[in-house]
Formats: sequence, structure tokens, C-alpha cells
Amino acid sequence: MPSPPLSELTTLRLGGPAARMTSADSDGALIDAVRAADAAGEPVLVLAGGSNVVAADAGFPGTVVRVATHGVETYAMSDGRLRLDVAAGEHWDTLVAACVEQELSGIEALSGIPGSVGATPIQNVGAYGQEVADVIVGVRALDRSSGEIHDLDPEACLFDYRSSVFKRDPGRWLVLRVIFALERTALSEPVRYAELATRLGIAERERAPLAEVRAAVLALRRRKGMVLDPGDPDTVSAGSFFTNPILRARDFDAFAQRAAERLGADVRPPAWPVSERAVKTSAAWLIERAGFTRGHGDPDGIAISSKHTLALTNRGAGTTTELVALAREIAGGVREAFGVELVPEPVFAGHSW
Repeated sequence: MPSPPLSELTTLRLGGPAARMTSADSDGALIDAVRAADAAGEPVLVLAGGSNVVAADAGFPGTVVRVATHGVETYAMSDGRLRLDVAAGEHWDTLVAACVEQELSGIEALSGIPGSVGATPIQNVGAYGQEVADVIVGVRALDRSSGEIHDLDPEACLFDYRSSVFKRDPGRWLVLRVIFALERTALSEPVRYAELATRLGIAERERAPLAEVRAAVLALRRRKGMVLDPGDPDTVSAGSFFTNPILRARDFDAFAQRAAERLGADVRPPAWPVSERAVKTSAAWLIERAGFTRGHGDPDGIAISSKHTLALTNRGAGTTTELVALAREIAGGVREAFGVELVPEPVFAGHSW
């Protein structure tokens, strides 16, 4: 029986069939499936939630291994925190909701993010002032280059903004389990994101009840089309398509000067220092100031979300080829206007950026 098209397994609803597809419901089966494909010299796509994948129209010329592992084991830690050992195939937002309900603090601002637990350390998933790196204490992963299983501590994971050792060396690591350490409290971590603090009616760095933080984050994400909803075509996306650029300080200064020349002397781009020599700026700001508006594109096919310029959506009749063309148009427009390179966040399967 032919494999189902990847459009049925990804949130963008794009992509043709895989040459082969298999499902693994245990760590052992997952390891065996990937090792078998590697031994045969086949390309491998490890797929769970499909929320961060841009699959080619022609499909994937290899084996798609679907991650269907489940299970959450908990252990009390000597410092009072609770350790959660979570299978890669667990649904991320289901875990977040359960932690909020059980008064476990540390991932509440990451509510509403689609996808699986195993994907979170790869991207160092983050939103509204939190990152999974803040609470991950270990990752169990198969090193496909050596065939060995490793328990990596946070230092070995090399977490950075939307990056990790797993993302820097694509294809090498197969994440099996993620280990978190969460505080036992009914209050959130200090809220570090201004928009979220305003929504909650508190000052930045104050705490709020976990359930209130989750509700506020979900409301903010829905307003931006970032919570999956069958009735909202703006949610047929891969989330934020581009990461926020991180520039060397002198490159940011050159960019700011270019922005002032283009937009007016009093215009200053958003800037968040990430080190003494690097500054993060806003991809959405760049896209909008380069002339790309919400809804830009084909209203029946591929278009920028009507709610958020960072999301590229499939309105129902789109193709991956058209999506990549729009993404390149946007990246080219930003490059021409401001001299800044936009970097896509999703994984490209069966084709390249």
C-alpha cells in the first residue's frame, strides 16, 4: 500500500508521499527503524507532529519514520523539583497542560506550541520569555554516526537561540527522551515578556498563577493564528517561518543606519542584546518594513498570514514550490532593503532552501 502524502502529516498540509514509511511506538523500535534505513543508505526523515516541516511536492525519496513513542516518568529530586523523563513522541502541549494542572512551573509560557516533545530540544523551542533550555536537564539520543546511545547534559546540548547541537549537526542525532526539571509551585516563573505581562496585568519579572499564564499565552497565540484551529486558515502554517536575526554589534549599527536612511532618521529597529558583541532584532519588523503586508500572496494558495507576518500559510490550494518562492521573495526583499539575511526555521524534507 502506498504511503500517505506528507500533506496529511504536516501542519502546512503540503508534501507528496514518502518512498517508504514506518511507525515506531517504543525507543527500541525507533532505534531499529532508523538504524535499518541508515544501513541501507536511505535518506531518513524522523517525523512526529509535523509542525516544523516543509515537505517537497514530490514527497520524500527515502524512509519516513513516524515517532509514536509515549510515556512520562516522574522522580522527586533532592532540591524539591520534579524530574520528568518524557518520550519523544509525546504531544508537547498536552505535557504543558498537564504540568500546569499539576502545579509544575517552568514551561507554562510555552503553551499552544504544536509538535512533539522530541522536537523541542532540537530547536530550543521558546516563546514569551521562556525556552526549553531553561528546564531541560538531559536528553537521551542515538548518535547515528557511531550507533551509540548518549545521555547528554545541558552543556553538551549546546543550547542557543533556536539552536542546539542537534540542529547544528542535522541527521546525526535521534532524540529518544527529554528530561525536564520543574518547580513545584502554583506560580509561574517570573514573566519576562512585556506583551505577556501586560496581558496578565502585572509588571515584568512578577509571577502569576500558572493557569492564568497559560490562558493568556493561548489567547495571545490565537490572536496571531499560532494555535492550531481547523476553522482558521491562518493556522495552516509551520509557525514562525524565519528566526529573529542575531547580528554582530557593528552589523546591527550598519543595519540601523540603513533603516534610518530608508524610513526616517528617528527610526530605530528593535534591539535585544544577547551578548557584548551581538544583538537580536525582529524578523517581523524587517518583513513589514520591507513592504510585505499581512495577507500578501495568493488568497486561495500560499500567503502571509492575515494575523502575523512571520507565518506563511497554505490557504488550501498551495504547493511547496509556491511556499518556497514566497519565502525567497520575502528574504530577498529584506536583504535588498536592509542588508540582513533571514534564516528559515523549519526543516526542509525532500528539497533544500
